[in-house]
Amino acid sequence: MSAPRADNAPMALTPRSSPASRSLLRALWFAGGALSLLAAFVGVLLPLWPTVPFLLLALLCFSRSCARCERRMLEHPRWGPLLRDWRAHRAVPLRAKQWATVTMAVSSFAAWWVLSGPQRWLPAGACALVAVWLWRLPTRPPSS
Repeated sequence: MSAPRADNAPMALTPRSSPASRSLLRALWFAGGALSLLAAFVGVLLPLWPTVPFLLLALLCFSRSCARCERRMLEHPRWGPLLRDWRAHRAVPLRAKQWATVTMAVSSFAAWWVLSGPQRWLPAGACALVAVWLWRLPTRPPSS
């Protein structure tokens, strides 16, 4: 029988993970980050495909797998300030909310114009849900 622990803390019920399983987990996080980053790049090109949520997901994945990739995302000249602001304040700048709403409205109208039948309302419905979610997030006041 083993001696009781001096700090009276309960012993872990699960064994510590092996280096191989930690390596596999890091690889899975890295793959998730790479796929999320790819999805964000698609979002830059396609008007109805979101960009920022995939960037945030990629940042999360890289923070758990690759410090270099995380640092590169945070230092990116275009997306870095938005990502750093999200990480620091969990808020979205007013200008970003306005820009996202306008582009979603224009994209929804374009989809309505091109599509026919009842599916022509699907993009507008999806964008409306995203807009509600976006505007419920805290707004970051402009920095002075």
